[in-house]
Order: sequence, then C-alpha cells, then structure tokens
Amino acid sequence: MEKIYLVTHSVELIRKLLPVGLKLVQLRIKNMPETQLRQHITEAQIYCRQYGAQLILNDYWKLALELGVNFIHLGQEDLQKADFRTLRNAGIKFGISTHDRSELETALNLQPDYIALGPIYQTLLKKMRWYPQGLKKLMRWKQRVKNIPLVAIGGITSERVQDVLKAGADSLAVVTDIQTSYDPIGRYNEWCRQIKKVKN
Repeated sequence: MEKIYLVTHSVELIRKLLPVGLKLVQLRIKNMPETQLRQHITEAQIYCRQYGAQLILNDYWKLALELGVNFIHLGQEDLQKADFRTLRNAGIKFGISTHDRSELETALNLQPDYIALGPIYQTLLKKMRWYPQGLKKLMRWKQRVKNIPLVAIGGITSERVQDVLKAGADSLAVVTDIQTSYDPIGRYNEWCRQIKKVKN
C-alpha cells in the first residue's frame, strides 16, 4: 500500500499533486448536492486514471457502484447500511475506520482491504470523541491486524512521519498538513523525503 494517502475534498488539489507522484487519494466530500458530487467524483476518476493513481471514495458506496469507483472508505456508522455482498460481487475494495477494540473486531470480521486507526495525534480536522490514540496503540493494532494494511490518520505532519511509520503504520493518511499548506506540492515532497529516510 502506498505510504502517502491523501484525504481531501478538493479535486483541484488532487490535480496538482498527481503529476508529482501522488498515487493514493481519498475523495471525502460532505454535504454537497448530488449533481455536483457526481461531477467531482467523475473529475477525480479521470485525473487518477490519467496518472495511474488509486481513487478511494468516502462513504458513497452506492455512487461507487454506479460510477465505477473500485475502492471505498467506510466509517463505523456506515457499516450497517453498506451492502457488502453487492460490493464484493462488483469487485469493490473497502477500508474501515476504527477507534477502539470493539470497532477493530467488527472491522476484522468484514475482512477489509485496510484498517484505519485514528486519531493518532490531536487533530484539527473535526471534533472527535476519542482521545489521541498514540504510537503505542498503533503498535498494538499492527500486531492484531497482521497482514492487513494499517492506515494511521489524525494529526500527522511531515515531522511525525518517521515515528508513525516506525510504530507500524503501512500508510499515512494526510489531510490538513498538505491541504492547508501555502505550498502543497512542497509539503508533499517533504513527506516523500521523510519516508525515504525511514526506508533507508
């Protein structure tokens, strides 16, 4: 699984980062009229196909089926509504958010293509009812999920990249650290530099 996992509502940001190497992106859009939402999804699909990147659609599993998006991300609140048999029959992969052990066990029973744990650090993205999970919990999660890719999310900055990877994350979800940067391409490149340091 790719180390950098961009999560964004901005198709424009996706368009900017794909040419410099971005290969994994989640389109996460809330509270948008369906006609406009469909347009954003279609544009993101076109850009990702052009650059050989994987597009993951947050929440909208019915639209994924309809529009041919082959990977979705689901929160715990989405699990009761999603038709997993239909998704599997359509060849759609899925990742699941987790925050505590009961959610982790629920996710594992569904055999997802990745599991996300968060927030690792304090996050500015949204108000969370969970305290920061920390690196020790990330290590325990990796021991439990074994070969399932583990995505760390929440408060991760380029300065924290090495610590989170060393703790066992297979992929790092980034939201505000790149999206709110005055130079998102430069910030993305800094993430790449930090990841290379761990590999070396």
